[in-house]
Amino acid sequence: MSRRRTLGTKKKIALLVSAATVAGGGAFVMANASNAAQTDQNARTRAAQDSSICQGLATALGNNQRFIEGQRADPDAQSEARIANREAVIAEIERKQEASGCAVGESAQGSQSAQPPQDGQEAGQATGEQVCNGSTVTLSGEGGAPAASSNQFPVGTRLKVTNLDNAKSTTVEVSSVSGSCVLLNNAAFEQVREEGKFLIRRALIEKVG
Repeated sequence: MSRRRTLGTKKKIALLVSAATVAGGGAFVMANASNAAQTDQNARTRAAQDSSICQGLATALGNNQRFIEGQRADPDAQSEARIANREAVIAEIERKQEASGCAVGESAQGSQSAQPPQDGQEAGQATGEQVCNGSTVTLSGEGGAPAASSNQFPVGTRLKVTNLDNAKSTTVEVSSVSGSCVLLNNAAFEQVREEGKFLIRRALIEKVG
């Protein structure tokens, strides 16, 4: 009787250990599956961010290249200096492309790819004359105090640019000519950008002076 009870107890212990092992293994598998799903989601998020960064830099590069082409096609006394300045900007953009893992020298023209704000929604925030409907906004790569460049507005025009994705805005003066409706220099772009992005897809642009 004593021996049978002892064997019965040992079997029970063995069964309990086995059940715990199976349960632990199941939890381990579930944890691995959860970690894999999270890793996959993180990878997709990083890919989307990288795509936005590369597209923004490509658009900035394309805008500067188009500006240079325009200056060469219709030069004036200042064209040589403007071209030299923009070539330096292009070199800086290409360095950013390399540092961000983008294709160096990849160029794009995306200034009209965004949709204008819907009537009665974001456009209702306007404080001036809404202009450049549907335009995206990127950076010119130029340094200095916050400013803008444009191919539509003369030097001295005051423009308010609002990033509708984060509600940040900046009001700057046009200080030079560019190859698109509005380009912000580095300082102005930093005031309205989303972290890690070089392109504002949903922009509200207003002429305020």
